[in-house]
Amino acid sequence: MRPTARDLAEAAGVSLATVDRVLNERPNVSPKAARSVAEAIERIGFMRNPAAVALARNKTYRFRFVLPTSGDQYLAELIARAGEATEALRADSTDVEAVQIAMSDPHHVAKYLTAIDHDTVDGVAVMAPESPQVRDAMLRLVERGVRVVQFLSGQERLESADYVGVDNFAAGATAGKITGRFLCERPGKIMVVAETMMALDSIQRRLGFDSIINAQFPHLESLPSLETYGDEKRAELIIRRTLEHNPDTVAVYVLSSEARIPLTAVWNTQGARALTVVAHERTPFSEQALMDERIDAVIAQDPGHAVRSALRILRARSDHREPLASQERIRIEVVLKENLQFD
Repeated sequence: MRPTARDLAEAAGVSLATVDRVLNERPNVSPKAARSVAEAIERIGFMRNPAAVALARNKTYRFRFVLPTSGDQYLAELIARAGEATEALRADSTDVEAVQIAMSDPHHVAKYLTAIDHDTVDGVAVMAPESPQVRDAMLRLVERGVRVVQFLSGQERLESADYVGVDNFAAGATAGKITGRFLCERPGKIMVVAETMMALDSIQRRLGFDSIINAQFPHLESLPSLETYGDEKRAELIIRRTLEHNPDTVAVYVLSSEARIPLTAVWNTQGARALTVVAHERTPFSEQALMDERIDAVIAQDPGHAVRSALRILRARSDHREPLASQERIRIEVVLKENLQFD
């Protein structure tokens, strides 16, 4: 049987009340008693029951997703999955909310994160572009005792916060392999489109994509990244000019999570030329485009799995437990027209 708190008190040579104060981080415990309890925990293999502790404390876990205001169908999917989690976890003493803030100004994002109080929020999952200001604000959150998950897009050199999402270098490399295979020996240029290259996930996907194209498909040339900033008029302008100046373009790779704006611009301006198209994330738009054979392949990650994983990690960290790494690994999925209906 698993050792109880009474067993722990006996092993440590202290009272049950002292064990309760140590386990629940209450005051009025001598360093010697705390050390005795800690040593006894290791010696007898005592494990706390987080659910029982939460019930005894009448504790409610308060978690928040911090998401961008700009976005399209994939962002809507994330918000919907967070809403489902809110309903599912309410009976488990867990409150989940999703807030949206403008991400274009890293100082604004950092200011928002700095204002989060440990007394009102236990953990946050943040989806924000990489920047020193945001990274430092997230680090200060960790230092204040707020659990932090980097959600889908991470910050460089922020090892103190967990990350949920696919390996974006591998996702980009997968897109590169698929693009090259679909084109076979057909030479030409590849137009690469992003919403912004400020995001670390975009940078990593681009690096992964180039690593495969450059090494395995020397007859193909990847053009410099185009940034749409989510603006339809800008996307139409820069994509039309790129296609006009590069008539030998044979493929399009959209590496951001939202493909509707750039691909609509591509289809409006490509004329009769045949283009291989690879995009990221499964949305109603990308599913229909797969069915219509206007997109050849979608590199996807399950938004529901990502949301649930972030919450499991925040809960584990709040309970001073290690998350189960194998459970939280997000798979890279390749969706084609042929497997769309079976997925």
